[in-house]
Amino acid sequence: MPRSWRLFCGAQNSPVIMTPRSNDKAELRGQIRAALKAMSSAGRSAASTQVRDRLQQQEVWRKAGSILFYAPLAEEPDVWPLLAGALAAGKAAALPRFAGEHQKYVACRINDVARDICEGRFGIREPRADCAEIPLNQLDFVLVPGVAFDLDGHRLGRGKGHYDRLLASFEGLACGVAFDQQVVGHVPVEPHDAQLSCILTPTRWHWVAGQRAVLK
Repeated sequence: MPRSWRLFCGAQNSPVIMTPRSNDKAELRGQIRAALKAMSSAGRSAASTQVRDRLQQQEVWRKAGSILFYAPLAEEPDVWPLLAGALAAGKAAALPRFAGEHQKYVACRINDVARDICEGRFGIREPRADCAEIPLNQLDFVLVPGVAFDLDGHRLGRGKGHYDRLLASFEGLACGVAFDQQVVGHVPVEPHDAQLSCILTPTRWHWVAGQRAVLK
């Protein structure tokens, strides 16, 4: 029997994605990517602006002294403009950098957006090799991209497990950042999958039950 995946769209009517197997990650990825591809450039830009505006309204954003950003791909909410703003506000800002010797991502500090960013191994913007690594336990707040999310804080990534390994030693607030089309009723998870503290979309800020915390 097919299973319905209801997208979380705040006060808007929620479209439904159908998938025949509740644990078929590959099929769910394909359906979400098709929904994202259907977004217009103008719609994606407007939704990204809403995401940034909503994030800046949150107390956790205002209180966070150190934040791990991500370099958005074309189909991900564009949080990039917030990086320079965070630096100007005196926050410590970091980005993931792929450490080839360990085959994993590490967090590295960014002091100057124009000087410290280069194109990484996978064509994604990342810190230059001379940017200092920051231990994850020294960060307050992490913005996490993904393919799909649910309101229990579960995330479906691209299948490589990079973010799950990156977040394994993180003890602060991890926020999933998504377009409304990416939030579904249930994401299939495995024991090693990291759980998020909150979900941010253009229309909603959602605290995961039992995960709410206040930065000091």
